[in-house]
Amino acid sequence: MLTRLSRPRALALCVLPVLALFGTAALAPLPFTLAQPGVTADVLGEDRGKPVITITGAETRATEGQLRMTTIVATGPKADVRIGDVVDGWFRTDRAVMPRDSVYSTGGSEKEIEQHNLNDMKESQNVAVDAALNQLKREPGSMRVNVDLGDIGGPSAGLFLSLGIIDKLDGNGKGGGLTGGRTIAGTGTITADGKVGAVGGVSMKVQAAHRDGATVFLVPEAECRQAESERPDGMRLIPVTTLGGAVDALKALESGGKVPSC
Repeated sequence: MLTRLSRPRALALCVLPVLALFGTAALAPLPFTLAQPGVTADVLGEDRGKPVITITGAETRATEGQLRMTTIVATGPKADVRIGDVVDGWFRTDRAVMPRDSVYSTGGSEKEIEQHNLNDMKESQNVAVDAALNQLKREPGSMRVNVDLGDIGGPSAGLFLSLGIIDKLDGNGKGGGLTGGRTIAGTGTITADGKVGAVGGVSMKVQAAHRDGATVFLVPEAECRQAESERPDGMRLIPVTTLGGAVDALKALESGGKVPSC
């Protein structure tokens, strides 16, 4: 014999499994990482009391202004990120929700990932030196360049390390510097032949740059839209695809020439 359910009771029986599903989802960890603005470091100056770039075997010039590389701070690869954290991150301008694989693509333990990031930074430093010397048409063996950013890992400082080396050796090529006395920040990987690559977390890096006094931000062209999404008032975004293009943009910025924009 079949019993006809009242409409309210039928609805209640349908809603209960849905509520249980949402309850389970709220408690289950999700494959996301939460990021926020990290530290920045002036590659023309010192980081934790040590020069970031040291050049021996070649004449260097006194620099002015700042070239600040930028970072993000992200939850660890094993951190439990819940749906509440994700929703909160979506509605905050000082947080970003990123797929975990986009931040920790290599997998492994936190210690293994940290070592991988440090290895990436070391490789990035070596490539940045090659890119800068290639841009200046100088022989790689003509001098010794040492880069020290402490325990900051990853390859995203490559562009700014190259710019810092160029500014210390040659400036704008006419006796002046690349910054024009400004605080300029940015991000981007670099290859030995001067190509600039995307890095991720750009919207958070723009905020870190603004917090630390930058008014200009060099961003890989492919990430212009992301940088624009959280651009603070007064921050000028300059898209770059190559080291040479970045140098030209900074020279134009100082001379009042045409500067590309996002």
